[in-house]
Amino acid sequence: MSATNPTNMAQIVTRFAPSPTGFLHIGGARTALFNWLYARRHGGRFVLRIEDTDKARSTDAAIEAILDGMRWLGLDWDGHEYYQSQFWARHAEVANAMLASGHAYRCYLTAEELAAAREAAQRERRPFRIDSKWRDSADPAPDLPFVVRLKAPRDGETVIEDQVQGRVTVQNQEIDDFVLLRSDGSPTYMLAVVVDDHDMGVTHVIRGDDHLNNAFRQLAIIRAMGWPEPVYAHVPLIHGPDGAKMSKRHGAVGVDAYRDELGMLPEAVFNYLLRLGWGHGDDEIISREQAMEWFDLDHVGKSPSRFDMKKLENLNGHYLREADDTRLAALVAAQLGREDDGLLARAMPSLKMRAKSLHELAEGAHFLFASRPLVMDEKAAGLLQGDAPDLLAAIHAELSRLDTWSAETTEQAVREVAEAKGVKLGQVAQPLRAALTGRGTSPGIFDVLALLGRDESLARIADQAKKD
Repeated sequence: MSATNPTNMAQIVTRFAPSPTGFLHIGGARTALFNWLYARRHGGRFVLRIEDTDKARSTDAAIEAILDGMRWLGLDWDGHEYYQSQFWARHAEVANAMLASGHAYRCYLTAEELAAAREAAQRERRPFRIDSKWRDSADPAPDLPFVVRLKAPRDGETVIEDQVQGRVTVQNQEIDDFVLLRSDGSPTYMLAVVVDDHDMGVTHVIRGDDHLNNAFRQLAIIRAMGWPEPVYAHVPLIHGPDGAKMSKRHGAVGVDAYRDELGMLPEAVFNYLLRLGWGHGDDEIISREQAMEWFDLDHVGKSPSRFDMKKLENLNGHYLREADDTRLAALVAAQLGREDDGLLARAMPSLKMRAKSLHELAEGAHFLFASRPLVMDEKAAGLLQGDAPDLLAAIHAELSRLDTWSAETTEQAVREVAEAKGVKLGQVAQPLRAALTGRGTSPGIFDVLALLGRDESLARIADQAKKD
């Protein structure tokens, strides 16, 4: 069966099933993206299931963070989100069916017996495998606590034709009799995920390759129940620049941090995650519409991808330049804690040319709302030394004569001052920039003059000019 043209299969159903124990990890977001794209390309369904079986660690705040991150990236799911804990009765029902069919058994091994077996394996330097005397016991069941274990196959091998990893084989003797139901009757993750995937009609399981070993255990349950087997695609994990698994020590790892702390646009993060482990020729800039048309599993790489913040920043800069100015103005206004009266939107064409993040846009826009006298940064203060006050006085006089105030007319006036003083334009523009913005860097200085307007510009220049 082709992964990219699954014509022999009913409707494609993919799923994203995060654990709500924290933020939406950047690796999880890519998994969600790949599942979403595969379903959307094939006209299928994309299911969101919150795997909240670990009640001690699951929180409402984490659930909201996951939903918020998904919405921000535009990864809409079909129907409502599901919660795994809703289906515990169904999970137990399947475990009991496996007991009845002989594919599972009640195990009464105590914690002490398990610990002793584990210590013996360590002493003998062999892998620990459950070898329960209850696996084939015909003795009457004692009135003691028990768990329900899978009666894993002992002979032969299990083969997965993985759409990313290729053919992967495990000897069945390597699959242990893992727990399906705990002694309190609650299901384990290994059972719950299989039952939920089956009941939700999931046809393709696309997830991180850290789950590849789980797939062989989960297939044992699927085969014991006689259920259809999903198509598996295990995607290599995202690594940091040093080649280690992406973690907090590499900086931001939650999707919310890329939005709130780093000032990224969702379309930039979407595009970057798409290209992190998947490619379409030499294309780097890929729109949402193109991604839905082109995405397949055949071009997902087998090697881990390395996260490169510089590439993401450059990509974000591209999307900032392409973004609607009114939209950017609203985002920047929110960062600055003010409402835009139109000035920010007019400033965006100049501000966004050099910016790589919304934070840089906000920082670049501060001068528009600064109160006089301006507070100078170190570079600006240096630019206002020496003969700068004399130059500013001449600029003030020349600009004051203008009948029309625009970027073009102010540029002509400043050029005439530079020519009259026998200096290059840059030698005039630098102290002018400092006087107008309080910064050593800014958008084009003539755009700044136009944005600030005549009165504010002349007042700021006068504050720093030599007084007669």
